Amino acid sequence: MSESHEANRWADEGTSLAGYTLKKEEEEDFTFDEPCLKKQKTSSACLGHPTSLPSSESQVLRNELNMTWDMMELLSTLTCVERWVCVNIITLLREENTVPFIVRYRKEMINHMDADAIRDVQLVFEELCSLAKKTQSVIQTLKKDGVLTAELEQNLRSCRSADELDHVYSPYKKGSKLTKARRAKALGLEVAASAVLNTPHTLDLRTWVKPGTEGLSSVEEVATGVEHILADMIAKDPETLTHVKTLCENSFVSIQSSVSKSALKEREQKSVQDIDKFHLYFDFTCNIQRIQPHQTLAINRGESLKILTVKVNIPDRVKSDFTRWCINNRWRLKTNAREDVHAIIRKAVEDSYKRLVLPFLTRSYRTKLTSAAEKESIAMFVRNLRQRLLVCPVRGCVIMGVDPGFRHGCKLAILSPTSQVLHTDVVYLHNSGQQKEADKLRHLMIKYSCTRIVIGNGTACRETESFFADLISRRCFHPLDVSYCITNEAGASIYSVSPEAVKEMPDLDPNLRSAVSIGRRVQDPLAELVKIDPKHIGIGTYQHDVSGGALKAALDSVVQECVSFVGVDINICSETLMRLVAGLNAGRARHIVEWREQNGLFINREQLKLVKGMGPKTYQQCAGFIRINPQTLHSIQGEVAKISPHPVPAVPDKSAPKKGKGKTCVNVPASFNPLDQTCIHPESYHVAQRFLSLVGGSADHIGSLVLRQCVESKVSTSSVEELARTVDTTPETLKLIIDGLTQPPGFDIRQNFGQADFKQGIVSMNDLRVGAVLTGRVDNTTLFGAFVDIGVGRAGLIHKSNITLDKLPVSQRRRSLALGPGERVEVRVLNVDTQRGRIGLDLIRVLQ
Repeated sequence: MSESHEANRWADEGTSLAGYTLKKEEEEDFTFDEPCLKKQKTSSACLGHPTSLPSSESQVLRNELNMTWDMMELLSTLTCVERWVCVNIITLLREENTVPFIVRYRKEMINHMDADAIRDVQLVFEELCSLAKKTQSVIQTLKKDGVLTAELEQNLRSCRSADELDHVYSPYKKGSKLTKARRAKALGLEVAASAVLNTPHTLDLRTWVKPGTEGLSSVEEVATGVEHILADMIAKDPETLTHVKTLCENSFVSIQSSVSKSALKEREQKSVQDIDKFHLYFDFTCNIQRIQPHQTLAINRGESLKILTVKVNIPDRVKSDFTRWCINNRWRLKTNAREDVHAIIRKAVEDSYKRLVLPFLTRSYRTKLTSAAEKESIAMFVRNLRQRLLVCPVRGCVIMGVDPGFRHGCKLAILSPTSQVLHTDVVYLHNSGQQKEADKLRHLMIKYSCTRIVIGNGTACRETESFFADLISRRCFHPLDVSYCITNEAGASIYSVSPEAVKEMPDLDPNLRSAVSIGRRVQDPLAELVKIDPKHIGIGTYQHDVSGGALKAALDSVVQECVSFVGVDINICSETLMRLVAGLNAGRARHIVEWREQNGLFINREQLKLVKGMGPKTYQQCAGFIRINPQTLHSIQGEVAKISPHPVPAVPDKSAPKKGKGKTCVNVPASFNPLDQTCIHPESYHVAQRFLSLVGGSADHIGSLVLRQCVESKVSTSSVEELARTVDTTPETLKLIIDGLTQPPGFDIRQNFGQADFKQGIVSMNDLRVGAVLTGRVDNTTLFGAFVDIGVGRAGLIHKSNITLDKLPVSQRRRSLALGPGERVEVRVLNVDTQRGRIGLDLIRVLQ
């Protein structure tokens, strides 16, 4: 399985007929030490969909960009995604389709790419659009300044990156010094420079000498001016830059960092504490191709703090090969010339390399390394967040959330199986009078039949865990079988004083709200964690060293993706969760809640069209991710009774012309549609009905064993492709329909993911021995390894060098799918440093 299958495993709402998969992706090589080129397996055909933008769209895009390169070709090259897929992705995005909708319901157009891959294409597309916009702005500025020439405009419109654009534009920026080449051109030496290249045999520099004029007073000054013009031409020539980059790619280019003189001086004065944090980079050299993202970010941080000095080392061989190629090939004189003219071109090439090309290469390498490191860091955040959000809920039991503390006590919140707050309290477990507090705990646990305790991992966590473990071992809660778990409480304090928490729990003290949040994180992680800014959930590393805007956009996108693919029951879903469904926002979610309060429960998806602000596009994007759960309809008897006697209001026909404030209306069905509880999109209901007729089933039997057997029998005798042709749809859509019809009622994709680990005993760090084999759960992953909770109060680190190919399941042998939060692993203890609280682990295997 590939990464896209791993992601689509839950984009598809799980696979109920695993034996009928449509494609088998190729495995990709696994490596941590070498850069991984992102590949997408794409076919040459587009499965019946257009392989180019509509002419009107194409013309609009060309007019918007006005660059010399073809957007789709360049996008395909930069993302390693075939052109027709790029065309379809951009078409879908420009039509305002959301990423979750595209990934689930337009698979055939994107060839089964996952959400991360789509976002990569989207990001590069936006960068290229931004480059084109900036180029246009630069051209207008230069035109206004009167320095724009046809050649300069062509060079600007040929730029394929912000670095290239800056390289061409920087000499003309206002406030910058007049470059040597521009000064020489101002003296009229451009004609002489052109003569050097085209008619060197006729060139006589003495004719340009003007005694008393600075820059022209001697033959030597004239020759120097001509060299500067030629050097500038060489440095801005696209073919030349491409060649020198190729030379660098075939050479050992390295990045080197060392401690700065100012940092050494400050360390002697003991005025800076952060210097030693960068001791690994005081004398650091690494091949530019092999440097790891976390090393790049650490070096950048050290440089910004003026602790490190950084330089890029390009071998001298590159200079000699570059000079030889320029003189003998690209900038070869067209006719025979005197030795002094050959000397001019030779000096111009050497000057161009040293003064212009080398700094450009250095900037370019640093920019690319930083960009790649930021993208890898953000990808790590995204993956960690996704796996944290998709932890399987712990349902059907009463839970006690505990926010541990010393001086101010441990805050308790007892929650019902539906996350309602039953009781809140504060107990002082780490002071005198512990027996009295233990009796109070026993009374509460037995009164509310609470068998699960969730302890936050903050201050006093270890001591609180020890207290509860002791009570459990002494059977204080008998006859209840009580167990506990530790959960990450990052962000709980911030959430407890947020407007969202105040609105939800107005009568509770902020400290008690934290305890409620801690308990709910285990009951329903997705519903609780979406209330918190993803940056505060405690995932990933170097979040302050990457672009804040890019990180927020990526994390917000993955939250929307998770909420959408899990789906929401619109009749019990909170406004906070609903606003994160694809196609919805805060305003539309508020209007849905208002409609629900005024009209009662939603009986079918069609009623969404009655909600204010729900146009055809919004409905299309969100409808497939919203569920009408029949169990909810039947359980809330009061709400059902409320909506039953009244006729359903008519749906405003948004396509009809408005007449004043009135609208032409159409009716919506007043009955429950069984398909509304599935992942099947309303646009495919007619196909689903045809398929049901074909297999001899009924929508009333969705999820039943009878219907599943009917479907399996039909699929076993005919392929999915044949059946898709029969019901006039694509194989991808039919597969989604099969999943929707055969999955049991209330199916939750998160049931395929691990739950929180509850335990009854405790192990301390002092009990660990080198060589001991343990099981644990990945708590967080970074660019240099994975931290694993092995139940001793301190997470151990599996360094990335110990995460090797043979230890991973086939489905995870991809760089971006190595390990993630929540995965259960078997590890061996390599070393224990009790003084510094560090545990080194070796990965034995991932527990499936």
